Amino acid sequence: MSRKTEIQNAYKYLGREATFYDGMITCSTIPGKAVCKAVWNMGVEENTRYLELAMAGIPEDFSGKLLEVPVGTGVLTMPVYKTLPNADITCLDYSADMMVVAQRRTEKMELTNVQFRQGDVGALPFEDSSFDLVLSLNGFHAFPDKEAAFRETFRVLKPGGIFCGCFYIAGQNKRTDWFINHLYVPKGFFTPPFDTVATLYKRLSNLYEEVNLETVESMACFTCKKGEKR
Repeated sequence: MSRKTEIQNAYKYLGREATFYDGMITCSTIPGKAVCKAVWNMGVEENTRYLELAMAGIPEDFSGKLLEVPVGTGVLTMPVYKTLPNADITCLDYSADMMVVAQRRTEKMELTNVQFRQGDVGALPFEDSSFDLVLSLNGFHAFPDKEAAFRETFRVLKPGGIFCGCFYIAGQNKRTDWFINHLYVPKGFFTPPFDTVATLYKRLSNLYEEVNLETVESMACFTCKKGEKR
């Protein structure tokens, strides 16, 4: 099964538990599609494309230790984890309410290799070099202390490990930037300052040995490898 198919399979797991957030993040409901188009200038194909790029760093046969932060409602990743029965997966989020929804999804899908912990990405409750892979989807644009978040996700990653994911960056689409600054920031959904393509690439390159960075509209999608000696 391709990663694109895995992502699209997430849509069918919405069911009655679907939230506005789920519909928006999957671009699968009428309100969600409207937000994706109006704010992000994306349709279903673009939405699927950036998520596919964001999770490109997860091998199809991955069997190591994976940390997802933040997990949110798990709508995107639980179908992917269903295909990784030998992986040891830890999902962390600051929001207990979000994790409750994600936990219900793991139970519905009978996932036994996923555990949950409430915590702050700026002070991760894990030892150094604890994980083979760290995944962060749509989180960094909301984290209040981004420096700490980058530092902590790097710290808990093993040398040679992979850091991948996606988040909003400024300067790619003026309409998106307007919505972020006039709606998402005042509402507390996103927290400035925001990286641009150039500043994000520089930041990641200062930490990681290999950096692959691509954009789909205002979403930056990255896969990074930590140096063996770091």
